[in-house]
Amino acid sequence: MSLFDTLDSADYIKTPGFWQEFRERIKAINPEAYIVGEIPMNATEWLDGTQFDGVSSLPFLNATTAFIVGDRQVKGHFAEYAPPPPADAAKYGEEINQLLQLYPWEIQLTQLNGINNHDTARLIDVAGGDRPSLYLSTLLLLTFPGAPCIYYGDEVGLNGGYDPECRKGFPDKKQWDQDILEYHRQLIKLRHNYAALKIGEYQTLFAQGQVYIFARILLKEVLIIAVNAGNETAEVSIQTSWRSQPHQVLLTYGSGTVNWNNEAAQPSLNFALTPRSGLILG
Repeated sequence: MSLFDTLDSADYIKTPGFWQEFRERIKAINPEAYIVGEIPMNATEWLDGTQFDGVSSLPFLNATTAFIVGDRQVKGHFAEYAPPPPADAAKYGEEINQLLQLYPWEIQLTQLNGINNHDTARLIDVAGGDRPSLYLSTLLLLTFPGAPCIYYGDEVGLNGGYDPECRKGFPDKKQWDQDILEYHRQLIKLRHNYAALKIGEYQTLFAQGQVYIFARILLKEVLIIAVNAGNETAEVSIQTSWRSQPHQVLLTYGSGTVNWNNEAAQPSLNFALTPRSGLILG
């Protein structure tokens, strides 16, 4: 079991050698300790192997909010900044792949990603109470490379506006949203059961309109995640190079169907995704 701590506003420490010595001392106590610094954007200089194991940053949060919440945003995550402009699937794919190219793959797998945190209004508030925004953003979070961070209370539907409202106490059990809790449990179980969701290659398969489809691949284990963030049913066909295709829907939000056509020279997966829906195929 690893120790865990997030070092708040870590980039404010300017003393040369401070974080290097900090790492040496912590790892001497527990070599398995996971050292995470809060660095808002590009953190290359802190991820050289002598300071942090990973960072908690904003690019994933911003990109996912822009795509999934889109023009439903009634406020920004931060009071002092405007919400990110709505993005379609192509823009989301571009930003996500830029993020994945920012650091070497081994470092990507140690990044701490989230859809809100102790400084931000909770996503459900940013979305004006729109539940699909929470469900679909959580789906993308739990299938993304790195360490997914579920900010306390998100798993039971806790809301909260700008700081300090986002830090209010954990609700009594009778106030828990059991549907949201069960959804988190299902996603966490899938991530534990399928190594591809933890360390598998990330490959964008389709990014048009409001439909984004990607794969997580580890050797022969292939999982495909499809999200329709739009307000219209979407029918999408994608060709793949895999002869042994994922065919079982492991999890769905909303409703959608998928079938595999392997009779043609180029196998294809055909999706019909209802508005504001997502699924995992394995």
